[in-house]
Amino acid sequence: MDILVALENNSGSIHRMSLEALAAGQKLASEMNLSLSMLVMDKNGGDLAENAGKFNAEEVLLLENPLLDNYSSDGYSQAITSVLEQEKPRFVFMGHTYMVRDFLPRVSARLRIPFISDVVQFRVDDGTPVFTKQVFNAKLAADIVSQSEGTTLVSFQSAAYQSDQAEAGAATIRSISIEMDSSVIKTQSEEPFKEEAGGVDLTNAEIIVSVGRGIGKEENLPIVNTLVDALGAELGSSRPIVDSGWLEPSRQIGSSGQNVAPKLYLALGISGAIQHVVGMKGSKNIVAVNKDSEAPIFEIADYGIVGDILEIIPKLSEAVEAAKN
Repeated sequence: MDILVALENNSGSIHRMSLEALAAGQKLASEMNLSLSMLVMDKNGGDLAENAGKFNAEEVLLLENPLLDNYSSDGYSQAITSVLEQEKPRFVFMGHTYMVRDFLPRVSARLRIPFISDVVQFRVDDGTPVFTKQVFNAKLAADIVSQSEGTTLVSFQSAAYQSDQAEAGAATIRSISIEMDSSVIKTQSEEPFKEEAGGVDLTNAEIIVSVGRGIGKEENLPIVNTLVDALGAELGSSRPIVDSGWLEPSRQIGSSGQNVAPKLYLALGISGAIQHVVGMKGSKNIVAVNKDSEAPIFEIADYGIVGDILEIIPKLSEAVEAAKN
């Protein structure tokens, strides 16, 4: 087995970041002529495996075990360790979710194999995959080559690849079994992680209107909310807005906030510092409005407007409402 993409169950469906990892796996498989399989681990994973079977891969490995009913780092690390020892894949790809960053280091330590985490892209040089991750708060990019003769674990940063780039196909389902020891499971999972009580999950938003320092003052935020409401969007922000206390931390996008990949991202008064860009660069369409024509945000924007956001936002809101009517 060459590439194994381990899929995460997100309330009965395949996690978006797992599909992003699948898209990355399909790309590597195509470029290096490698085989690709998927792994579903759950108590009752039949439905999830059937959904996975609709994507382009050789097969879906289905591991069903009562001890996988609820997530625990002990149980999942035990299970995937056994799967890797049994199937011996060359690469294991996963999304860099909270769950993965919790249990996968245990697998790396237990099997003494490398774990290249939070990868943003890869390329193939002379038949060797070179994985890139950001370091020093995204100020630098490091290229990493695995020298392991066995398995290499790789997790991908949110929006490093697009979930809708995962190719459709027809994969067969193969049930596998392993021995699991219930006495090893000493942890019990609580409710799914949230940034904070009452926090906002921006990762699944299709439209995000994000505001930055260019808004000037907190009293100007209502005009942004008008545009948010008109578009049926979610409100996001750069770090200075959160640091000023104008919006709650769950609205922050960037290296110290959430990573998002909406269909439309409006960057209003955001300069485009790398710490913010790493959190939204995977957006399918980026529209930037900034009075500084040299702002870095325009380098990644699909559409750019040079002007005062306090003048432009109301006009955008009016145009959206007129189009709706």
